[in-house]
This record gives sequence, structure tokens and C-alpha cells, in this order.
Amino acid sequence: MSQSVAAQRYALALFELAQKNGQTGPVLEDLQELKKAFQDNEQLGHLLESPRLSVTKKKELLTDLFKGANPLILNTLSVLVDRKRINEVVHLVDEFNAYANDAAGVAEAKVYSTRSLTDDESQSISTAFARKVGKQSLRIDNIIDPNLIGGVRLQIGNRIYDSSVSAKLERLKRDLIGS
Repeated sequence: MSQSVAAQRYALALFELAQKNGQTGPVLEDLQELKKAFQDNEQLGHLLESPRLSVTKKKELLTDLFKGANPLILNTLSVLVDRKRINEVVHLVDEFNAYANDAAGVAEAKVYSTRSLTDDESQSISTAFARKVGKQSLRIDNIIDPNLIGGVRLQIGNRIYDSSVSAKLERLKRDLIGS
């Protein structure tokens, strides 16, 4: 989650509008593309923050660049330009994603393993751990980490479940040294 209060407020407003209009899914998809565009092109953010470019030109530029985007997103971008908050776009997307996940009963999870997980393994991890965090399912991001030796390490928010071989060896080492 972002630490930006402004991003949280804009994301909540956009989320409520999208939910009211039944467009949460399409808005989220467009926002992910928007985030990618801003992250891949740092010059775009700098250009939109520049005082040399008028507000009207900034809005025209955004409308041209994202003409296929949902109108709710274009309106939000326009408001961000007006309020000189365009630098909050990436944080806004993260916050919107968090609101959408919360409403759908989904949690983001990072699963560290020594190899790519199969679909069945991902599904069983999602089923087992979703209940532990009070969600219906997990959206898993599988990260390959050969240092684990075996097993998995799961991170959901600020919770970590570590059943990796390297962690078990470390616990055994502490127990032996402590005895």
C-alpha cells in the first residue's frame, strides 16, 4: 500500500465511481496499463509535471495518449492535472488495486520457491492460505529463489509463512547452538 493520503483519496473516489457504474474490472485493467506506461516512461511524468506546459496541453496530451482508456480514468487524470497531483498516478493505481482486491475478497501474495509453481500448486496454496488471512482467494506472484534449497516462503501483506528448507536448517542450527 502507498503512503500517499492523496493517492488513497483519489483511488477511493475512482473505485466508488467504478463500482457504482459496474466497471471495476475494466477500470482496473486500464489502470494497470496506465501504471505501466508511467513506470516505463519517466519522461512522461516529468513532462506532465513541467510548469512550461499549460494545463490544457497536458490534458490534450493525456487524452491523445490514452484515448482508448475508460472515461472514468481520463476524468481522473484530468482532475490530477488540475490539482497538480499527476505524480500520484502510480500510487493511485496501487491503492485502487487494494480497494478492488479487498472488495473481491482477494489478497496479493508473493510465493518464493526454487522453481515455478504449477497451476495446481498455486491453487492449493491459494486455498490453504486465503482462509488464514480471511480472504476468499490469493493472487499469487511466484518468485524464483534458489537460496531456499526447497519448500516455499509465502508473503501476504506483512505476514510471512516460511516452510523453506533453508529456514528449517537455520532454526535447527539455532536450536543446536542454544542447547
